[in-house]
Amino acid sequence: MSQEPRHIQTQWISVPSEDGQAFDAYLALPPSGSGPGLLLLQEIFGVNAHIRAVAEQYALAGYVVLAPDVFWRQARRADLGYEGADYDQAIALMRGLDPELAQADLRAATRALRGRSEVGGRKVAAMGYCMGGRLAYQAAAQGSVDAAVAYYGGGIHGQLDLAQRISCPMLFHYAGIDSNIPAAAVEQVKAAFAGKPATFFWYEGAHHGFNCWMRGAYHPPSAALALGRTLTFLAEQLF
Repeated sequence: MSQEPRHIQTQWISVPSEDGQAFDAYLALPPSGSGPGLLLLQEIFGVNAHIRAVAEQYALAGYVVLAPDVFWRQARRADLGYEGADYDQAIALMRGLDPELAQADLRAATRALRGRSEVGGRKVAAMGYCMGGRLAYQAAAQGSVDAAVAYYGGGIHGQLDLAQRISCPMLFHYAGIDSNIPAAAVEQVKAAFAGKPATFFWYEGAHHGFNCWMRGAYHPPSAALALGRTLTFLAEQLF
């Protein structure tokens, strides 16, 4: 007997904030309709076409993916490119992000993801890119996720006091050529995780942003290798 083909399903949903408001988040459901949760945390360019595509990519791998609109308090559903005025706006939004409110929104988004019937009590991980990598690290420090993945997480080396709070497994991806995150900073992060369940990978020849196929920094060999390692890590930690 033939079966109906299954597809991912996507939609924007509303998430209650801790201060009585609400923000949007992009939800991507796997073809099976259910699975472990993945909190997907954006770069400074918003939940743009690339981040939405990444959400769909991981939904196809079996995860219930939720990408919250991190900048909603300044500009709802920011959807920016990588050059010119869009880049300038992205930098301004990043600088205008209130750290404490961002932490509260991380908790709210994680709570909403865990509460989805499609997740159904399964484990949840956080994963992010650049600024989002730092947010994934912060989510791990909150103790609200079961695992975390940080792609070239900017600024983590300036928040190493949080590392002592992290007990869940973490995966770090770093570019071999990164003007934003020097090798010394990566070594500081690695040292802070000594004895903890953390794995680090460097990608020689890759620049900051190497995973994004919409950027000039895109480096297909490194992106493919990191994707495989991330899928393996998530499968081992969440299923």
